[in-house]
Amino acid sequence: MRVLLVVNLKSGQADVGLYDYVRELGASGAEVTMRFCGPGGEIADLLKNASSFDGVVAAGGDGTVSAICHALAGTRTPVLAYPAGTANLLAHNLRIPSDPRELARVTIEGDTTDIDLGELLCDRTGSRRGFVIAAGAGYDAAIMEAAEPLKATLGVAAYLVGALQNLTPTVSRFTLELDGRTIHTEGIAVLVMNMVRIQFDLALTHSSDPSDGIFEVVVLRTKNVPELIPAVWAAFLDRFIDNPDRSAGLEIHTASEIHIQADPPLPLQYDGEVLKATTPMCVRVLPRAARMLVSRETSAPR
Repeated sequence: MRVLLVVNLKSGQADVGLYDYVRELGASGAEVTMRFCGPGGEIADLLKNASSFDGVVAAGGDGTVSAICHALAGTRTPVLAYPAGTANLLAHNLRIPSDPRELARVTIEGDTTDIDLGELLCDRTGSRRGFVIAAGAGYDAAIMEAAEPLKATLGVAAYLVGALQNLTPTVSRFTLELDGRTIHTEGIAVLVMNMVRIQFDLALTHSSDPSDGIFEVVVLRTKNVPELIPAVWAAFLDRFIDNPDRSAGLEIHTASEIHIQADPPLPLQYDGEVLKATTPMCVRVLPRAARMLVSRETSAPR
């Protein structure tokens, strides 16, 4: 078995067990090629011969994994989301283990599942980005930007600090084009979600299927952060009771092609990566374009 291991040198806070992981792969007879992505590095350049490997391991945060999945979209090359970042939401949603030896076992013996990819097009710059969890405009992007310099020391708690630093976010008037229908609304953010479990194991909607070709479009219809508390509380209660009401503060739609305009314009993020751009933006589904390695025991995404 030949494995291509792509490591983002900027991701993570400390040792994430890569030595033990590679040693376990070697003990199982696998041949491992390691490549490193540093500041300014192009993921695509590291994947030029990825099809000659039996699998690609993306060791980094969700942004690293989504960039690799987007570069390999439609190739059916299996990708393992190695949890080496801060939040590791994709690994969490796919129930990927965190122990290096277990990760080696998934690499060698695991199943595969095909999931949708999102593709974000920024109208102002023309840039395209792929995402696996969510893309958004507004408050979420402000949180990601504030959290970025804190992640190395605070880990996932950096997102909470980022939220507390933005208690009065910008309120915008949104025009949403959802598969050809137009919706006018307002709020502090619009999230386009492929997987609904976010930081702190909260789910913004009751459920989602990351392989159904449809995104959940969630509008945060509030004017300040305290007004979001009922929705956050409902997401917390979802662990214990079925279908608690999320209507307070949230407006939820579904679509496969989305165009978002905001007045005033809002900043953009995808899978925790903040773009140097603002709305408008377009998002589309690439159906089942990413093949992911998952554990045989927990092969169904949440």
